[in-house]
Amino acid sequence: MSRTHRRNATVEAHSAPRSRSRPTRLPLQKSKVRIRNAKLTDAPELAALMRELGYQTTSNEMRTRLRSILSDVRCGTFVAKIDDELCAMIGTLTHVTHEHNDPSGKIIALVVSKEQRRSGIGRALIAAAEKDFARRNVTRVTLTTRFEREDAHRFYEGLGYSRTGFRFGKNLTPDSQRG
Repeated sequence: MSRTHRRNATVEAHSAPRSRSRPTRLPLQKSKVRIRNAKLTDAPELAALMRELGYQTTSNEMRTRLRSILSDVRCGTFVAKIDDELCAMIGTLTHVTHEHNDPSGKIIALVVSKEQRRSGIGRALIAAAEKDFARRNVTRVTLTTRFEREDAHRFYEGLGYSRTGFRFGKNLTPDSQRG
């Protein structure tokens, strides 16, 4: 498998031991970080975080998305705040599959503001999501990440996630949905 193809792999959590060599990062000030469930009023800050990921999103678009997401019991959205500033979020989905008897989980979004990256907030959000998945009896978690996000690939691998496959995507147009 070529290096380019390996980079856009779907990754899955497993119970392998974590790597002992970790990149240098700023210490997480646990007394200042608070993780909580997202609220509809978080829409402007979440839209700004989505833009940092490269997804042009307005506050109104995020508010509309959040209305659906927050009303769906299969979805979870946690935000991290330092003092009064929302600086990170993680979105999750719990779902059934054709392949397994028990529910599966998927991390569908994770973003930490540029100013707070490498501070431990991403790790804290992953831990919060995994705790919520465990509460929902989820034993397997997947996520996807773009080819070019090599730092993210290393981050997930450092947390015990491994590359297990590829994600393919296709945008459907109204014409393609008719046939």
